[in-house]
Amino acid sequence: MTFIDTHAHIYDEKFKDDIEDVLERCREEGVEKIYMPNIDHTSIDGMLELENRNPEQCIPMMGLHPTSVKKDFEKELYRVEEWLSKRPFAALGEIGLDYYWDTSFAEQQQEAFKIQIEWAKQYQLPIVIHTRDSFEDSIRLVEELHDEKLRGIFHCFTGSVEDAKRIKDVGFLVGLGGVSTFKNAKMDEVIPDIALDQIVLETDSPYLAPVPKRGKRNEPTYIPLIANKIAEYRKMELETLASSTTSNALSLFNSF
Repeated sequence: MTFIDTHAHIYDEKFKDDIEDVLERCREEGVEKIYMPNIDHTSIDGMLELENRNPEQCIPMMGLHPTSVKKDFEKELYRVEEWLSKRPFAALGEIGLDYYWDTSFAEQQQEAFKIQIEWAKQYQLPIVIHTRDSFEDSIRLVEELHDEKLRGIFHCFTGSVEDAKRIKDVGFLVGLGGVSTFKNAKMDEVIPDIALDQIVLETDSPYLAPVPKRGKRNEPTYIPLIANKIAEYRKMELETLASSTTSNALSLFNSF
């Protein structure tokens, strides 16, 4: 079976001592591609260095994470735009809105989100959306700016069946990760009603490790654990889920 991790911060410091071992374990588990979302200017060098060492397996995106949007966000966006003009990336991400920690820069986050959506259209790239305590504003902006060029993933989806349908109506996918395996998330009540062609898998490594690894460092090696739980919820064969989610990811990223 072949799997794809559509969202993993494997350039993070938590992997500095054993990243090559992690990547080897991924190959053994069938996790052939790992898409890496950018955070801000501080994460670019480490991400691109990892791509340079493992170009077939570690695939970078470019974008500005909403929690990095501060008063000087225009400077950060300038660097994103500069990189987009220099070389290809698989997607514009991760971008979006985060009202969990602080809403002081909510207006700036929305502005940065809109600007990056327009860049995605310009460069014909999918977007990978971070939305925490901000789903209504996030989906509203996507709906307002939606056209035939706009596509992407709502990463770390933990919403309702109605939320998933609203996302599907604009042609977007949902990224299901470790939270899907948590009992208190009650995703077992939602996932069976999400269209199979709308699902991609992710870890958000090093965060949100799935059961039974919860509380430990997450890594792309755990994608099969997530996939197995989703297949269990849907009462379907793991092989079918793996094939469908891999196909969905490759189609979105244009086999990048």
